[in-house]
Amino acid sequence: MFQTLKRELLAGITVSVVALPLALAFGMQATGNSDGAIIGLYGAIITGFFAALFGGTKGQVTGPTGPITIIFTGIVATQGLEYAFIAAFMGGLFQIVFGLLKAGNYLKFIPLPVVSGFMNGIAIIIIMGQLQYVTGSFLVVLLTIVFMLVAMKWIKIIPPSLMALIIGTVAVILLEKVLPAVHFTLPFINDFIFFDSAERIGEIPKGLPQLHLPIADLGVIIQLIPAALSIAVLGSIDSLLTSVVMDNMTGTKHKSNKELIGQGIGNTLAGLFGAMPGAGATVRSVVNLRSGGQTALSAMVHSVALLLFMLVFGPLAEEIPLAVLAGILIMTGITMFDYDSLKILKDEPRTDAGVMLVTMVLTVAIDLMVAVGVGIVMSALIFMKRMSEEGFKINSKTESGLMVYSLEGPLYFGATELITKTISSDCNPDIVIDIEKVTIVDASGALLLLQLKDQLKERGQNLYLVGNDLDLGGILRKMNIFQQFGATGHFETKEELITYLKFHNKLVHGA
Repeated sequence: MFQTLKRELLAGITVSVVALPLALAFGMQATGNSDGAIIGLYGAIITGFFAALFGGTKGQVTGPTGPITIIFTGIVATQGLEYAFIAAFMGGLFQIVFGLLKAGNYLKFIPLPVVSGFMNGIAIIIIMGQLQYVTGSFLVVLLTIVFMLVAMKWIKIIPPSLMALIIGTVAVILLEKVLPAVHFTLPFINDFIFFDSAERIGEIPKGLPQLHLPIADLGVIIQLIPAALSIAVLGSIDSLLTSVVMDNMTGTKHKSNKELIGQGIGNTLAGLFGAMPGAGATVRSVVNLRSGGQTALSAMVHSVALLLFMLVFGPLAEEIPLAVLAGILIMTGITMFDYDSLKILKDEPRTDAGVMLVTMVLTVAIDLMVAVGVGIVMSALIFMKRMSEEGFKINSKTESGLMVYSLEGPLYFGATELITKTISSDCNPDIVIDIEKVTIVDASGALLLLQLKDQLKERGQNLYLVGNDLDLGGILRKMNIFQQFGATGHFETKEELITYLKFHNKLVHGA
């Protein structure tokens, strides 16, 4: 018991070291100034603790992430910070509703090209958002990136972002002392390295986050619904993707809907206490797992460790330059980019490459939710086309003088055109549709059977239906399809049909 507790505590402290610079950097990204760093830290503390306490994924660490940051940034830019907190509160409520409605069973079916597309778009947006610091404090940003690259390759004990944070801050302090003398003797050097006196994070509150009751009239609340849904949907997708990664690493099975409720509680409280919303963070969760964290305790310890850092070491954090955080964000964007997704640009299927590119471009140019929506619709249409061409088959043969069409695969609206075209062109007096190998039936597919029966009857042809729907949940019986075919139009097996036709001398070519 003691060893387990010790392991969870150490894992939580370790992951807090990784989370600290990212929380500060994402917070700064969201507001575009030093005031945002603290709300990012608040967000990691609040969402990390309560999402772990009420969530459904063991060891998952929650906090500000790339997708959430981009959404929150847009809300701050258009609605203001206070309204962004209200949107976070509403988004958390939506996530709780998603969990109660068991939407987690469906949110995990987001196609991979869509996920890759919006993650790549987010990476580009994050990098583009830091260009002001690149032009204003080029040397600081460059040094930070170099420090991270060196740490990633050669130093495994200290997280790269933390090393960059510490060394970058010290380097800026030294540069501010040295460069004035250099500038005095070499005036052109300042223009070359683009170094200005680096802006700092500034004062960090010494106490706990203060409660912000969401006060807004009905018109504002309605106006914030799309933004809140963006937080809820993208935050849920982000979290459940991380849950899948954790499942693969631990061999366990997360509880999707419970996880959504936990994420919703965390984001609701984040909105109430003036903090950034969050989502399950893959990198932080993996670090937690590899450090020995296996339960919610380690993720909760991570939040407590961040809170203690804020209360005890806040004055030191006030000296962190924003340009250093910008360098960390640029490296975060570079590592976030899904380079494997670029392989599908030259490989088949090209339709997946198209979905990925469209989603990525729309994410950067228009809006994250629009991009995901368009990507999902495109993927669905492509899937339906593939299923109608490859997933559904019609096998035809003549048995005992009857033309028998055996349907194989899903009998759904995407297959109706092929079925109609095939059977409508058949001039045989007696036609049989065998549904024994049909795997799925939707309303369009079921009603098509009746439409074909009526069309062929008008042409003087007979259509018989063979097979049962026991494996299909009895949907054809529930829709009265068999009843409308009647006892002389529907048979359980082809043998029963042939026996019936022979007995009544209805076979054109007796066999």
